[in-house]
This record gives sequence, C-alpha cells and structure tokens, in this order.
Amino acid sequence: MLEVEEHREHKTFASRFVTWEERHLSRRQLLIELAFAVGVLTAVASQLLKWLIEEIKYVLTSSFDVTQMNWLYLLYPVIGILLTALFIKYVVRDDIGHGVTKILFAISRRQGHIKKHNCWSSVLASSITIGFGGSVGAESPAVLTGSAIGSTLGNVFHVDQKTLMLLIGCGASGAIAGIFKAPFAGLLFTLEVLMLDLTMASLLPLLVSCVTAAVLTYCFTGASSIFTFHLDSAFSVERVPSSIMLGVFCGLVSLYFTWASNALEDVFRKRKGMYTKLALGGSMLSILIFLFPPLYGEGYDSIAILLNGNPYNLLNNSLFYGHNELLIPVLSMIMLLKVFASTATTGGGGCGGLFAPSLYLGCLCGFIFATLWDSMGVGMQIPTKNYALLGMAGVMAAVMHAPLTSIFLIAELTGGYGMLVPLMIVTVSSYLTIVAFEPHSIYAMRLAKKGQLITHHKDQSILTLMSMDSIIDKYCMRIDPDMELGKLVLLIAKEKANVFPVVDGIGTLHGIIYLNDIRKVVFRQELYHTFTAKQLMEDPPSLLNMDDSMTHVMDRFQKTKAEELPVVDASGKFVGLIDQVRLYSAYRQMLVDFSEE
Repeated sequence: MLEVEEHREHKTFASRFVTWEERHLSRRQLLIELAFAVGVLTAVASQLLKWLIEEIKYVLTSSFDVTQMNWLYLLYPVIGILLTALFIKYVVRDDIGHGVTKILFAISRRQGHIKKHNCWSSVLASSITIGFGGSVGAESPAVLTGSAIGSTLGNVFHVDQKTLMLLIGCGASGAIAGIFKAPFAGLLFTLEVLMLDLTMASLLPLLVSCVTAAVLTYCFTGASSIFTFHLDSAFSVERVPSSIMLGVFCGLVSLYFTWASNALEDVFRKRKGMYTKLALGGSMLSILIFLFPPLYGEGYDSIAILLNGNPYNLLNNSLFYGHNELLIPVLSMIMLLKVFASTATTGGGGCGGLFAPSLYLGCLCGFIFATLWDSMGVGMQIPTKNYALLGMAGVMAAVMHAPLTSIFLIAELTGGYGMLVPLMIVTVSSYLTIVAFEPHSIYAMRLAKKGQLITHHKDQSILTLMSMDSIIDKYCMRIDPDMELGKLVLLIAKEKANVFPVVDGIGTLHGIIYLNDIRKVVFRQELYHTFTAKQLMEDPPSLLNMDDSMTHVMDRFQKTKAEELPVVDASGKFVGLIDQVRLYSAYRQMLVDFSEE
C-alpha cells in the first residue's frame, strides 16, 4: 500500500513538473532543455554499454595464451547468443534487432514513437552478445537507445510530431557523438543516415545533444581519441590514383558486404524457431572465431593493431601464430568472412549493429590494398597505416551511404585531420561505386522496397509520413446487399455522402453504390420493392489495402479519377472509405507542418 502511494506521489510530481515546464518555457526553450537532457542520458547509456562489453570480454579472455589456439572460442559466442535470445524472448518480448532500421521505421510509419523498453533493452542485450564474442558493433544499439530516450522524453512532454522526430535525431546524434567523441560526425549521421531534413531552427538542439554527449564522454574517459594514429607521411598529388583505386575497391567490397548480408538474413528469416536459428548462427560464428580470433567482438582491438603498425599481432591465439608469411591471405579470408560472422550473430538471436563491422572491414581493405600495391610496385609507395585509415572511411561511406559522416568521423576518431583530402577522395570514389549498383544503404534497403522510407525528397517524405489510419472514414454508412431500394432511399436521405459501400454481415465488401448513378430510380416508388442494393451496386474502380503506401494511394486516385475508394484489411474485410478531398487536405496540412521553421 505504501509503495502504491509513493508511486502516485511520484507520478503527481512528474505531471506537475511537466505542466510547469509547459507553462513557463517557450517551445524553443523547452526543446533546448530536452536536447540537453537527451545528450546527458544518451552519453551515460553509451558509456555504460561500452563498459559492460569491455568488462565481459576481459573476464572471459584476459587469461588466454596468445601463442596457441583456445577452444573456448567455440563456446563463448554460442553462450552469448543464447543468453541474448532468452533475454529478448522472455524479458523484452519484442524485436530489438537492426537498431537504425527500427528508427527509420519509427520515423516513417510510427510517427516517431519508439517503445520505452528500447531505452535499456538494447544496452543489456548487445553487451551480452558482443562481450561473449558476437561479431557486431555496439553503435546501432546505442543509437536506438538514444533515439528511444528522445522519443520517450518527447511523449512525456507532449511535443508535436515534428519535434518528436527532432528529439529522435538528437538521441541518435548524441549516441554517435558520445561513443566516438565526435560531435560533428553525430550531427552529420542524423542528416545522412536518418535522412532528417535540417533547418536552422533544428541545428541548435542537435548540436546541444552532440556537444553535451561528447563533453560528458571526455569527462568519463579523458581527452584521448579512441584510436592512436600518427601520420606516417603527408598526402601528395602522386597518391591520387591509388586513393581513387582504394575507393573503388572499398565500394566493391561494401557492395559484396551489403548484398551478402541481405541474402544471409533471408536464410535466417526462413528458419523457424529460436533454437534452430541459434544452432545455425551459433555454430557458424563459433567456428569462424575459433579459426580467426580477430572476428571476436567489435574488432576495435584489431583496428588499433593495424593503425599502430603491428599487423602480425592479428595472428595471435590462432593456428596461424608465427606464420607471418600468411598474414595477407589470413586477412583476406577475414575480410570475406566478416559478413558471415556478423549476420550469424544477429540472425542466430544476438543483438548488435553493422557500424563497427564496416569500420573493421574498411581497415582490413585499406591495409590489404596498400600492402599489395607496394609489393607489386605499381606506382609510388604508399603507407599502409594511412591507407588502413582511409579504408575505414571508404567502406563506411559505401555501406551506410554516408560520405560526410565517414569523413569527419574518421578524422575525429583518430585526430587525423591531416588526411582530409585523401579521405574525401576515397569516400567519394567508394560512394559513387556502390550507388551505381545499390541506391540505398544497408539500413534503408528493406524499407525502401516497401515504400516505407523517409528521404530528402520532400513530396515523397510527406507521403511516407502520412498515416492511412488518419484519412480513412471508418464510420461511413454500410448498405446490406439485400436492402430494398425503398429502405435505401430513406437512409440516403439522412446522409450527405454520395458513395455508399455495400457490405454484408461478416464485413465482406460486395460493391459500391453511387448516388448519381441511381438518381433515375430514386423517385420511382413503384420500383422500391423491385430493386435491391446488390442490383444497383458497381465494382469499385480500385481497391486499397491497409498496408498500401500513400504513394500507391495517390497513384490510384490519379489513375481512376475516383472521389472515394474503399479500403480492406489483410483478411479482405471492409475497413472504410478514403475521400479524395480529405486525402489532399491532409497532404496540404502535412506539407505546411513539414515546412515550418
């Protein structure tokens, strides 16, 4: 009883606080305060996630002998995926995979609403997965966590949809800025990956979140960059051809990674049952990690090794230890198998993202490219460390379709601002290579196929944001197929509508009656008992489904020239009518809201 009273008291206090804030602060002031709060909470959540991963990994692997293989690599990944799958099934009871894709879906189809449990569930699930060896990254779960924090705070303070989406962007930006100490990259991530259009009014709250998260991370972990990088030699014009070729190479590797990941996900999606997926994903992952230990976890240790010029350390804990001549073949195998390890982790039931794998893959691409270039004596010798760094930007730019984010993230990650020109050359070359084959990022391709993706095309974005539910008239008059004309006339006389759906008792749509088409018999009383609704109805010019995109709905109205069209659900039952006037009115209002500063 005492706990109930305390809960009520707490709830009352929270409600009073929200009411006070809304009364005493302007919309802009409230938004800045919320952006600051999102930055603080996101930074804390991100650092907690990274700390949990490192602690679990240290406990499990710190005692390993680097000179020999370790059989526990066969066990740890399976345990991690199993624990994560059980946590998700019995505690979370919801899908929390593919963090960035879920954010894009929430923006486009759920009006910016993300479930509250995402504020903590992804942190715990991904820390277990990655700590036990899952070959994925913590960034996507952190971004989902940050966006969920922004969405939850927005709902608490009853902000409008546009502000809610901005707070989601604040959470995503803050997560990237907090994890990598890269505020500018966090800002660009929201623009390029989440595809939110930024105006001058929205820049400030995003910057507040980014700077707040980055500064707090500096307070937690110090001022040093995540990776220590020393520029071997300054960029020169003679290296432009090799930089372009590296970009093309990264683009092709990214295309392989994207398509292979998509194909492998389909394989796991067709498998039924948690334990079936676990058996397939766990066995695949554990064997790959046992043979190639650098696939264990996020891979940042491997990146640091390559950037510090100690590549042979990547052969530690493996059957290739001491065989330095096999370095390039082994790294090439890892480069090709990374997509199998990452997809096996998530497909088997683990939780994680593809942010870190893209950086890891890029680092391998750059190192392998530079090593082969120098060994073949094609042109001017190039430094492998520099090109490993450039490769990180190249693959990330191509996989995520985010060249600006990649450039500034790598620069902020390593303090390598002296590499800005080659970073631009490699990312542009890589991006242009992949878009020639794949127009959407690895996060957006599935939503794009369903017409559920927000883009920078304003008209398309507005149609995507519009909800079918909001424009359907579900309470329109339904006419029974056996209703006589006389009774039909009495009902029509009370209505202002011109279109009447003919629906039977179980909800099946039989046809449509148009008032204009039956005017010639409405006033002939001798026919009132002769005709029924079934005889007077017509087939609708087109039939819409609840899962149709708004682009398809608009297209149907334009092609049929109809005033109203019926909508049915997945089982074929009648739901309601969509009126053309109501549709275009909702579109115009959304356009006004979308364009306001």
